[in-house]
Amino acid sequence: MIAFASSLQLAFLINSLATKSSTAKIKLAMKKNSIYADDNTESISTLLKIRLPSLTFGLILGVLVSFITSRFEQVLSQNVKVAFFLPFIMYMADAIGTQTQSIYSRNLKSGKAKFHIYFFKELLLGITIGIVFGMISGTFVQLWFADYKLTLSVGLSMFAVTSTSPIVALLITQAVQMLHKDPAAGSGPIDSVIQSMFSVLIYGTICSIIFLR
Repeated sequence: MIAFASSLQLAFLINSLATKSSTAKIKLAMKKNSIYADDNTESISTLLKIRLPSLTFGLILGVLVSFITSRFEQVLSQNVKVAFFLPFIMYMADAIGTQTQSIYSRNLKSGKAKFHIYFFKELLLGITIGIVFGMISGTFVQLWFADYKLTLSVGLSMFAVTSTSPIVALLITQAVQMLHKDPAAGSGPIDSVIQSMFSVLIYGTICSIIFLR
C-alpha cells in the first residue's frame, strides 16, 4: 500500500511538472511569435512597421470622432457650457484606459497576465471609479454653474465613460496581443481614439436627452 501511494504521488508530481513545462513552452512560443518595439535593439524600419499601422488606424478613427462631434451641434449651440466639459470627460476616459492598458501590457510580456482575472477586477474598478468621479464631477459643476441639467449631464457621462474605459482598454490590448503584435505599441493609439469616440458618443447622447427633450 505504501509503495502504491508513493507511486501515485510520484505520478502526480511528474504530471504537474509536465503541465507547468507545457504551459511555460506555450507562453515562450507566444512571446517569440510577438514582436515588441524596443528602441535599444530594433531598427528604425522595424519600429515604423510596428508603430505605423495602429497610428494610421487611429488617424482614420480620429476623423470619425470629429464627424461624431459635429452631429451634436444642436445641443452645443443651445448651451455652450456643454462644450466646456467635453475635453475633461475625454481625458478621464483616456487616462483610466491608459492605466489599464499599461499594466496589462507589462504583465502580458512577462507571461503573468490572466485575462479573466483582469476582466473581473477592471470591471469592478471601473464601476467604483465611475461612481466616485461622477459624484465629484457633478458636485463641481453644480457649485460652479448651479445648472442641474448640466450637472446631471456631466455626472452621468463621467460615470459612464470611466466605468467602461478599463474594459475597453483591456479588450483592445488583448486583441492586439492575440494578433501577435506588441500590445504596448499597438493598443495605445487605438485605445485612445476609441475612448475618445465613446466619450463623445456618451456625453453627446446624454446631453441631447437631457437638454433637448
